[in-house]
Amino acid sequence: MSKKRKSGKPAGLTSQSLSNLILNFLAENSRGLAYTPKQLAKKLGLKKQTEQQLLNQALHELAKEEKVRQLENGAYTLAHTEKTLTGVVDHVSSRFAYVNIGEDTPDVFVRTQDLNTAVDGDTVRLVLLPGRHGEHPVGKVTEILHRNRTRFVGKLQRTKNLGFVIPDYRKIHEDFIVYPGDLNGARENDKVVVEVTNWGRPGENPVARVVEILGRAGENEAEIHSIMAEFGLPFRFPEAVERETRNIDEGITPSEIKKRRDFRHATTFTIDPEDAKDFDDALSVETLPNGNYRIGVHIADVTHYVKTGTALDQEAYDRATSVYLVDRTIPMLPERLSNELCSLRPHEDKLTFSAVFELDRQAHIVNEWFGRTIIHSNHRFTYEQAQEILDSGKGLFADELKLLNDLAKKLRKERFARGAVNFETTEVKFKLDDNGHPLAVIPKIRKDAHKLIEEFMLLANKRVATFVYNLGKKDKTNADTSGKTFVYRIHDYPDPEKVKDFAVFARQFGHRLNVDERALSRSLNKLMDEIEGKPEQNVLQQLAVRAMAKAKYTTEPKGHFGLAFDHYTHFTSPIRRYPDVLVHRLLFHYLNKGKSVNKAEYEAMCVHASEREKRAADAERASIKYKQVEYMSLMEPGKVFDGLISGVTEWGLYVELIETKCEGMIRLADLNDDYYEYDEKNYCVVGRRTRKIYTLGDQIRVKIKKTDIDRRLIDLLPAKT
Repeated sequence: MSKKRKSGKPAGLTSQSLSNLILNFLAENSRGLAYTPKQLAKKLGLKKQTEQQLLNQALHELAKEEKVRQLENGAYTLAHTEKTLTGVVDHVSSRFAYVNIGEDTPDVFVRTQDLNTAVDGDTVRLVLLPGRHGEHPVGKVTEILHRNRTRFVGKLQRTKNLGFVIPDYRKIHEDFIVYPGDLNGARENDKVVVEVTNWGRPGENPVARVVEILGRAGENEAEIHSIMAEFGLPFRFPEAVERETRNIDEGITPSEIKKRRDFRHATTFTIDPEDAKDFDDALSVETLPNGNYRIGVHIADVTHYVKTGTALDQEAYDRATSVYLVDRTIPMLPERLSNELCSLRPHEDKLTFSAVFELDRQAHIVNEWFGRTIIHSNHRFTYEQAQEILDSGKGLFADELKLLNDLAKKLRKERFARGAVNFETTEVKFKLDDNGHPLAVIPKIRKDAHKLIEEFMLLANKRVATFVYNLGKKDKTNADTSGKTFVYRIHDYPDPEKVKDFAVFARQFGHRLNVDERALSRSLNKLMDEIEGKPEQNVLQQLAVRAMAKAKYTTEPKGHFGLAFDHYTHFTSPIRRYPDVLVHRLLFHYLNKGKSVNKAEYEAMCVHASEREKRAADAERASIKYKQVEYMSLMEPGKVFDGLISGVTEWGLYVELIETKCEGMIRLADLNDDYYEYDEKNYCVVGRRTRKIYTLGDQIRVKIKKTDIDRRLIDLLPAKT
């Protein structure tokens, strides 16, 4: 009796039978893995030299027939098992990147040498390779489908024969070579914008030319301009837009006033930040004979001045939002509109679009009305002035402010009773000198005056969205069952897995979170109350926000989880947000019995606005980070700070300094008492020898190792205790 062959190798081995054997083995066992000829010979039990020669011949033939594919390392895999994916590069470290494939799909880990010259933000095609990196599949870029950008900002360094531009953006890990003929007058240590002329081959530095000189590195103007250039923010309005703006007439004529509801008789005022110039919302207050209150939420009527199809409208759409950097505003609309014609300045007649509510003493809505109006603001309050009057009970319009505050508190209480979540993260602002250098970091404190305005803006946004939604449901001629096309602001229910991970983290501080969908919002609010004033407050608040879904604009009439509203929109800030302009136009259109507009067209505009909103937020964070690094660079050497570990990655620990709210990083290479390994699942790093653990949320004492203003980085070291 012959012995059973474990490999399944046929007794009379031929090239054809071996080909079938190879294909069967790869199909049944590879699961996307690749095998070298030596590994295949071992797996198939081919020990003789003649058998191994036959194997090489069979593999060669299979590769010619495109039934198997040979990788660069000489290994073979089934041709059809090499899965092709498309995604966007997130180049988090000089050694590796992740490619984001999309929602509900794990990011693909790609080593830098396998990026095929792709850089952060590029859209690429990639194939999966054998093995995994933690919980992530491993891949290799095969094609760059779209370059996210070809212009970059950085600092010029010179050698005798070449220039090198070191990019500011920390996710660009290659310097750009600039030949002498392409320097365009730039000097050593200039901040410049370069355009890539040749990406080169993998492993080579890209070649670029200087297209703009921003100034000397380290100077405030140059650094802020570099942030603007990095994020593609506009430096100025096109001349055609400025010319169009200059020719706009104020337009408050008797015939225009007749078309509007006149609120100039009502007590009206604005409440805004001290440095604000664009006042786009005002409140009016009247007591009615029946004891109820008529509260008007009056919003600048931007659409009266910004007409569809004009150069001004196209520019506003392209910008989509104003951007607020630490020392300046990049407005959506030119100054003549944002600060003059549209701004609801005191003691001037102004055209507005209003949501007017009759409220009873419990802040319940008795009646509501929406339409175009004219107002005359009696006074301009800063938040601080309004708060002082609320605290003292004395001052101009003290009774009206108290009434509005009482109603706002009732609206707020009802909102939280319905399941709204109290996401109040700590924000900071800077006290700057005349040259833009930071003198102090000041946490922003929200008081009743801020919350008063917020509640009435939320009320107007909610009721406008609900009104249009219900209007669509009543329209029997509308074929779309979702109602009339409108621009909504939605906030999906958070990913249950992210919520569970956050709950695990909060437990490390002794806090419990009920992750059940019906109890989540109430439990989150309880947690926010518990952590107020505690060292972990800011870290937990930020992580809670990260665990939530991102709010966005869409034509889908979904709800807003964070606010606990069935329908919500943005109606109240058309001077600084283009979606609000769209909402005004659509609301006016539907109030005048207009038919539902093209949904696909408006959805595309919603996507654009959401993308521009993200760009603005990223640029604002970058400017804050720049000032934080500059501020920390002024600290005395060796000073020790108390901090909290706010992020854990495989390259380092992010630490937020409790005193200044600035964030820096301890590189794992600088934890020199042991070799630390990253535990992704438990948000920690663990010493291989000592088993010492640094975990998310740990309190830690640190000192500054180095500050890098160009790349907006603070390197920290653990302070010896």
